[in-house]
Amino acid sequence: MHTILGAGGAIGTPLAKNLKEIHGKRVRIVGRKPEKVNPDDELFVADLLDADAVHRAVAGSAVAYLCVGLPYKAKLWAREWPRLMQHVLDACKAHGTKLVFVDNVYMYAPEALPHMTERSVIKPTSKKGRVRKQVVDMLLGAVNRGELQALIARSADFYGPDIRNSILLELVYKNLKKGRQALWLCDATKTHSFTYTPDAGKAIAVLGNRDEAYNRVWHLPTAHDKLTGSDWVRLFAEKLQVKPKLFVLKRWLLKLAGLVAPFMREVEETSYQYQCDYFFDSSDIEQTFGLTATPITQALSEIVASEPR
Repeated sequence: MHTILGAGGAIGTPLAKNLKEIHGKRVRIVGRKPEKVNPDDELFVADLLDADAVHRAVAGSAVAYLCVGLPYKAKLWAREWPRLMQHVLDACKAHGTKLVFVDNVYMYAPEALPHMTERSVIKPTSKKGRVRKQVVDMLLGAVNRGELQALIARSADFYGPDIRNSILLELVYKNLKKGRQALWLCDATKTHSFTYTPDAGKAIAVLGNRDEAYNRVWHLPTAHDKLTGSDWVRLFAEKLQVKPKLFVLKRWLLKLAGLVAPFMREVEETSYQYQCDYFFDSSDIEQTFGLTATPITQALSEIVASEPR
């Protein structure tokens, strides 16, 4: 049994497909409103903030994948992520279950962003980044004490078919599709990597099933192309056969919008990632397991084809 903690997210669906179709695993999907991805998936309704529910959800699992997405609010993250991680660690230790944690880059130092590797400097400057560091430290501490086997699967910002909460899709693709200006944050001349969710789901399933992958951090396969914000807008516009209209939301505009719109305040806190080049290097997983990213032009075609025009 391989159990996915966090149903319906950007990674949960492709991960469930790969675990069943490629690796032949029984899949349990856990969440407040879980839905089947494969016909024979086991559904388990649970609130991951409930320790007893997490223990029951993890019971009998060889591997648990923590890929839950909490609402994008720093205060909520600070309150709920440590509790959630502790519940999952306790359950995995109690049941002898391996843990795969799907992570982001918020904990990296800003000066590491132009070329991020698994060995980049950890020095978060945002509230959300400090929370991510806290929960990663909890996990690695348990690993170092020999309490469980775990790995961290880290990605750049997501993009992919049929997902929500992707800045690239929400601000660029969907606006262009509606005939509006694409929006970009801070500086459209800076490069920015994005991890394609089907690639992430495939790679996480491989990592979870390889003993030698545990007890370290892996960067998930991400295209090596160094595309700027303007490049992303141009490529999406070409796929949609529209003009590449673009408006850049400077950081001062985000700060101003944040005074009246809480979500924009949350976006502004991590907008430093768009003020410099942002390159996510996944060479380790490529060289070790032969996993590579889908070419960007193919990925964009798949995204456009996945939704009605």
